[in-house]
Amino acid sequence: MSRIQLALRVADLEASIAFYSKLFGAEPAKRREGYANFAITEPPLKLVLIEGETDEDTRLDHLGVEVATTDEVTAATTRLKDAGLATFEENDTSCCYALQDKVWVTGPGKEPWEVYVVKADADTLEKAGTAPDACCGTTACCTPDEQAVDPTQTPAEAKVAAGCACTS
Repeated sequence: MSRIQLALRVADLEASIAFYSKLFGAEPAKRREGYANFAITEPPLKLVLIEGETDEDTRLDHLGVEVATTDEVTAATTRLKDAGLATFEENDTSCCYALQDKVWVTGPGKEPWEVYVVKADADTLEKAGTAPDACCGTTACCTPDEQAVDPTQTPAEAKVAAGCACTS
């Protein structure tokens, strides 16, 4: 099992849940305070909705690839590093109401991508680790601007170089 994840920050969670339920003909697989996700079979998609500010337009929070095992995350980490991409690894991190192992990279347009496995449910939306520009609702992440040594670094490279970590 593997599927693309699209995480959106939405102003009106209830309206977004109603819209995406109609669009995909499915109800959320998980609903928590300020959060919902859809596990769509066709097309294979994990759609994550994170409640944002009430006056904000919907925006991309982050992208991902959900895989079935930690071994697949480890293999993706190796492949990404071998390809010369800066990675940021998180193991046993609680994010988006799930315990996960994951690796992050940042695309050329500064879009954050994660390859992750859900290991178990968790009780919180926020996470203890960090992600390049995507912190599942937290604002405590160190920013690339605060940490960048080289102005040509991507956010992921800056965070990896600085050893940043979020605190809930």
